[in-house]
Amino acid sequence: MKFAIVANDLPKSQNVKRNLEKKLLECHMVEDEKHPEIVITIGGDGTLLSAFHKYQDQLESIRFVGVHTGHLGFYTDWREDEIDDLVVSLQSDNGQSISYPLLEVQVKYANEPHMKKYIALNEAALKKIGTTLVTDVYIGGEFFESFRGDGLCVSTPTGSTAYNKSLGGAVVHPNLEVMQVAEIGSINNRVFRTVSAPMIIAPRDWVTLYPDHGTDFVLTIDALTKSGCKIEKIMFKIAKQRIYFAKYRHQHFWRRVQDAFIGDANGV
Repeated sequence: MKFAIVANDLPKSQNVKRNLEKKLLECHMVEDEKHPEIVITIGGDGTLLSAFHKYQDQLESIRFVGVHTGHLGFYTDWREDEIDDLVVSLQSDNGQSISYPLLEVQVKYANEPHMKKYIALNEAALKKIGTTLVTDVYIGGEFFESFRGDGLCVSTPTGSTAYNKSLGGAVVHPNLEVMQVAEIGSINNRVFRTVSAPMIIAPRDWVTLYPDHGTDFVLTIDALTKSGCKIEKIMFKIAKQRIYFAKYRHQHFWRRVQDAFIGDANGV
């Protein structure tokens, strides 16, 4: 098995990385940072997001495993003190996996001839600096509304537990291959109207934004931030690609939600 390890810069994570790397090499596994079969992240969800984008062109041939060295991460199944158990699971690997939907984002920048394509694991959001975002919203090619407010966030099912949730969006199970559009500070009065509620969009429909002219847009795609750019059009859709996790002890989705936001059943 070919593996790669991606760790954050914290001393604890770097120590775990060195320990795990040594154990895997002793088991005659091959370290291959360019074309791994398994990518092990050590840190938290931010570290896994970084690894996802590093290897986003190889998603069909890679499975991810997350080890958390701080607070429990939504995408991380293993603790730092379970490295020996993880090594045993990797040795007995038979290719088992679980996959989640991703978001495809296509952006047409002014003065560029072609659409720029991105992939998001959690979400993409469009905002404007200092002024109100004004954009026409189309769903499935049909005009839906003219939005005015701070911005719009489009999330995947697993991303529905992140920024989307803080905006009042619904938590969506990843078995549903849908995306969700949540408003950020929308303006609703006698003159301007929006739907003023999160929307769950079917997998075949594109959500397309035509923002008003300007260059003070901020576009975020997971941890990537594009600011000060002139955007003519943005299109969102559930991607054809998926992310795959090695299913050694991958937690049930609702257990993850419970662990992340509620705690155990006894309230501890």
